[in-house]
Amino acid sequence: MRVPRSLLPRALRRATAGATVALVVAALLTPAAPAAADIITVGSGSYTTTRPAGSRGPSTESGTPAVPQVTADFDQPIVTNDWWSSLIFPRYDDARFGQNLFAHPLSYRASAGGLGIGHTPEPVIIPDGTKYEYPHTTDLTLGVAGLNASGAKVAGYGDWTVTADLSDSTRRLRTTIGQGLPFAYAEVSGGPIEVEFAAPPQVFAEQGGKLGVTVGDSHYAIFAPSSSSWTRSGTTFTADGSYASVALLPSPADFDLYAGYAYSFVTGSTLEYDHDPGAAELRTTYRVTTQAKEGDRTGTLMAMYPHQTRAATTPSTGLTYPSPRGTMTVVEGGSFSTTLTTHGILPNLPTVASADQARLRTLIDQELGAADPWKGATDTYWTGKALGRLSQLVTIADSIGYVDGRDRLLGLIRTRMEDWLTAGGDGDRAQFHYDGQWDTLTGYPASFGSDDQINDHDFHYGYFITAAATIARYDRAWISDDRWGAMVKTVLRDVANPDRDDPMFPWMRSFSPYAGHGWASGHAGFAAGNNQESSSEGIHFASATALLGSLIGDEEIRDLGVFMYTTQASAMGTYWQNQGGETFPENFGHDVVGMVWGDGGHYAIWWAGGAEELYGINYLPITAASLYLGHDPEHAAAMHLSLRERLGGEPQVWRDIHWAHLALSDGPAALARFEAQWQTYEPEAGESKAHTYQWVSTLAELGRVDTSVTADTPHYAVFEKEGRRTHVAFNAGTAPLTVTFSDGATLTVEPGRVATG
Repeated sequence: MRVPRSLLPRALRRATAGATVALVVAALLTPAAPAAADIITVGSGSYTTTRPAGSRGPSTESGTPAVPQVTADFDQPIVTNDWWSSLIFPRYDDARFGQNLFAHPLSYRASAGGLGIGHTPEPVIIPDGTKYEYPHTTDLTLGVAGLNASGAKVAGYGDWTVTADLSDSTRRLRTTIGQGLPFAYAEVSGGPIEVEFAAPPQVFAEQGGKLGVTVGDSHYAIFAPSSSSWTRSGTTFTADGSYASVALLPSPADFDLYAGYAYSFVTGSTLEYDHDPGAAELRTTYRVTTQAKEGDRTGTLMAMYPHQTRAATTPSTGLTYPSPRGTMTVVEGGSFSTTLTTHGILPNLPTVASADQARLRTLIDQELGAADPWKGATDTYWTGKALGRLSQLVTIADSIGYVDGRDRLLGLIRTRMEDWLTAGGDGDRAQFHYDGQWDTLTGYPASFGSDDQINDHDFHYGYFITAAATIARYDRAWISDDRWGAMVKTVLRDVANPDRDDPMFPWMRSFSPYAGHGWASGHAGFAAGNNQESSSEGIHFASATALLGSLIGDEEIRDLGVFMYTTQASAMGTYWQNQGGETFPENFGHDVVGMVWGDGGHYAIWWAGGAEELYGINYLPITAASLYLGHDPEHAAAMHLSLRERLGGEPQVWRDIHWAHLALSDGPAALARFEAQWQTYEPEAGESKAHTYQWVSTLAELGRVDTSVTADTPHYAVFEKEGRRTHVAFNAGTAPLTVTFSDGATLTVEPGRVATG
């Protein structure tokens, strides 16, 4: 999330500026001396448990410290940055019940009287035409007769499900809801089950405790215990019992199918993924646990998002729902599985012989000779951008044999990283703080709400992980746990902890596994749900995680990164760029959105930038992991043409970002644009002229990404130009590696090197 501007409607309630990793062994977590008891030593690094003077922690909008809204029996790490986070993080002083929750296909809003449930089947285009949305409208409220809850609290959660508690002194309602679930499940005590409809419903089925109704354009089935019956008074229905479920039906004709699963209550959700580098495959299973309230039926019905449907190996029922992400497809049972091809993650592109190496060296020297190579960066985001920019230069210097330049760049990065990874000093000192109440690690100085809103940690920290991986490639001792590796992994665990048993951080804070992408806001405190602007910075974190895992020999961290990278790459084009043409409404007049929201998509960004920045925020930072943007070169070309048509000419802002993107479909054209302007343009803050030149010259010579060929390593790419293939692979290990490609080609790669053949 970035700093909001007037581009956003008031209804969004804008925010302010803005694999298992084991717990570090006790020997590496030795507390410092009693005089500095707030400093926790982790190898050579450390973090503080006392916030720096003058800094902020998680807070409400008025600045009051925020307290997690959880029940007395809640016993899990605090989750932020998910679709339901407004339930646990009260960003607004009056937000006792959270905000609208967009689980898809259902949406929810908690209140004193119960849980409001709704479904909007048709999109709405806001008046200025920049946003399409499926806004929440409560069709019915599920509750307990007489309930007057003081607020909503989280009682527990799964990987994409949550259990919300709404209670008063005598009555309690606990509902379990989740992404992809057409059911909501309720546990009731202190009174009869109550369902209040927003308008007089049309009853089309009534079988004891089973009720079928139509409200507006949506069809629901309401299930009390089968031994009970419903009593109607106006628009309110009541029934005796301690449990109930509500289902959204594709049509009234599906009542019996859904009734068969009405009493098989979902109690949890778990993601399982298996990365097979030899087969270049990522196999993922989305599994729910169920408990039979009546009978012995298990499993349920789940609705898959489009990116899941395309990769599904589980047959569907043929039933569908409309949603802000496009058509969701229903599967039956307790799980479904998908298979995606892993197309490889490189740390850098090779430098081709046709590139002017003398020019590259001169451009690197300009960065090294700058009065301030950090460009004034002090906070986590802008320091991260600088770390990323300098890290890209390290590999370029190395590729042209400029060893002195490489080592000077590494020295700059190493010194700054060690400064950030060491706690202590006053509030202006770069350091990390662990907040045990919110189970999060925050870098100070902070920015864009990374402190008070727990925003954007993956966007910021991805650059730190990239820098650590770059150092590790040339200095394996530096990344060992007894030196800086344990602290680097602590930073990583804040964003993407794969260990559900780790009490220090939640599991995968910044990635929503069912949605297939991350959510930027830590509190989700908007009427439109949560949001994700820079999908590309989320993917950057994933790629950095995969590379770091390979370099330190940790397959769990590597595979976690591969899962996040491959999954989000499969979702990004569909949801941000309408790839395939089935996501955006027909009357939405834009080819891209800058932000994906819980309720839709918005042609806008968090600051008053133009089209170049709106398109480009989902491209940057350009690294070798950005090749996913070129997996469909024709689509990439269409996106660049779309931008030019909108501008009425060539991009003038962030030109280097757009040249790099153009190179994925037309390398020679991108190189020609660079050559015509390279001495006069201003690089984007995270870019350098040396890196842009190396990128466009390499792709001009090698051609487009060829996804028809895979390899038996996580770190490879294949290019094709005029019938000639070029195979590239990286060896993250410490011994020579022979890589075999699916077309029969092989490459022998030396340790820490990128090889081309």
